Amino acid sequence: MKKKVLSMFLASAMALSVVACGSSESGSDTGSATTDTGSKTETTTETTTTTTESADATGAESTSELVDGKFADTRKITVEIYDRGNDGGSDPENNMYTEYIKKGMLEEHNVEVTFKKVPRWTEVDDINNLLAAGEAPDICVTYSYPTVLTYAQMGGVIDLADYVDTYKADLPNLWNWLGEQNIYWDKDPKTGSIWAIEGRRAEQQRIVTFVRQDWLDKLELKAPTSTQEFEDMLIAFRDNADTLLGSDASKMVPFSTSYDIGWRASNIITSFMDPAITDKEYYINGFDDRMVTQTSTKEAVRLLNKWYNEDLMWKDFALYGSGDTTEDDMIKAGYVGAIQHNWDYVFRNGEDSINANLKRNVGEDAKFVPVDCFENSDGKYAKWLYSSAGDRKIFFPTTNKEPLASLLYVDFISKPETIKYLQAGDEGVTHEVLESGAIQIIAATGDAIQNSGKNIDYTITCNGTNFGDQKLADLSIAYGYAEADPELVSAADKISKTDGLEPKNVNVGVIDAEAGVGDTLSSKRDQIYDNAVVAAEADFDSTWDSYMSDYLSAGGQAIMDERAEKWAEFFGDADMLP
Repeated sequence: MKKKVLSMFLASAMALSVVACGSSESGSDTGSATTDTGSKTETTTETTTTTTESADATGAESTSELVDGKFADTRKITVEIYDRGNDGGSDPENNMYTEYIKKGMLEEHNVEVTFKKVPRWTEVDDINNLLAAGEAPDICVTYSYPTVLTYAQMGGVIDLADYVDTYKADLPNLWNWLGEQNIYWDKDPKTGSIWAIEGRRAEQQRIVTFVRQDWLDKLELKAPTSTQEFEDMLIAFRDNADTLLGSDASKMVPFSTSYDIGWRASNIITSFMDPAITDKEYYINGFDDRMVTQTSTKEAVRLLNKWYNEDLMWKDFALYGSGDTTEDDMIKAGYVGAIQHNWDYVFRNGEDSINANLKRNVGEDAKFVPVDCFENSDGKYAKWLYSSAGDRKIFFPTTNKEPLASLLYVDFISKPETIKYLQAGDEGVTHEVLESGAIQIIAATGDAIQNSGKNIDYTITCNGTNFGDQKLADLSIAYGYAEADPELVSAADKISKTDGLEPKNVNVGVIDAEAGVGDTLSSKRDQIYDNAVVAAEADFDSTWDSYMSDYLSAGGQAIMDERAEKWAEFFGDADMLP
């Protein structure tokens, strides 16, 4: 009977989502995607009821509608795939990797897969529009849990709790790879609802500082090992622009960053943080991972403001948003002395990587190398890592008529051999095997090109190198970037994890204040950072305080207040999690 109620609920939720979502964003551009929302609803609901009742009656965790893992009748699903707009990249909807997936899903499960591309840099807006129109793919992926939560509260997202448990025997790869930690990562401790499954990070590295080794050599400088030495290096770059860039001296940028200061300057911000910060404080002030409301962040940004006003930073950083290539073009042309970015950023994209471009455009010795130089008050180079659990959020809109077929897709994507193929491709085409056994990625062409590092846009449950063998993965990380120096990759990998801090999962259920404000607060967060950095030094405090007040009144304070209440409800007076 419980399962019958569930099926009736899902059918009702589908109808609710059309009404609620359709009216929530009137006038939104919904794109051209279409989904069959009527013909299979009754059949699918009935099948789900029969299946789950059978499982309850027998006590077995299996489904009667699958024979040897396959449906008798072909099922059809659509899957979101990011379109990164890579020049010269492969078609994200149709390439060597999508064909592998489509063929495997048909052969193993009799499920026909169609990919639907969504622009990576506007993915939240686009998914919002598709959800609001009832046209979202059956399997959606986002980095924004508030987006999932917003539509879940409107009845537009399927609760996966019963599905992942009932069909557990049919999802061995999903359970083996993600385990209870990731599958239950967002499980509400009171209601038991699971609105999204969290992908797993096979690698935890985040941010590394890179500097131009050829510029250091030309000025006879050593790599910086402290914040002061880093600043002194920037001053040397600025003051020797003629020596370093000749006729292009006016284009000198000692230190470049982007509008997303909270991400790009993460290691600087972390270095100002109290090494003894409690789990409670970090959680209450940690609505997102940009740390804007952490108590020490203002002083870190004050340093960036000083650098900006002393012409040590890119003057136009705040003018260019997500997906814009202006900064990368400037870096590749050789005008930038230092950046702080994703740990592998200068190695990505093979022949079009930053270091490969520098070598072609500037000279054989031109390259960025990783350094570790932002020490905290304990003298450690602390930096936040990704949690080993918790990555992209995989969820099914209630317009999804094939939840089991969709879960089988997520299971197929989690198979070790699937992940290995999607990451490594074909030997001789996208990789070579070295004498050590390490897999070395080589430059690919045509539909073998990976549009995202390690093909993470397809390996949605896995972010990072995973070849089904941890030793092989560890051995291969340094060789995972075509045209890159393995020693530099290895050094960046090591630095990225030195004195690393891993965030904890504070699961206190839904924070109601977070629903529907994610995009607004992210925008206001960036406004705080950007305007504070570019303010005159005399105006820094008033600028920071003004924009912070706006952020807090727009929902930030309500979130922190509710987080404090939920912490007290679940953990009492404790400052640290067990």
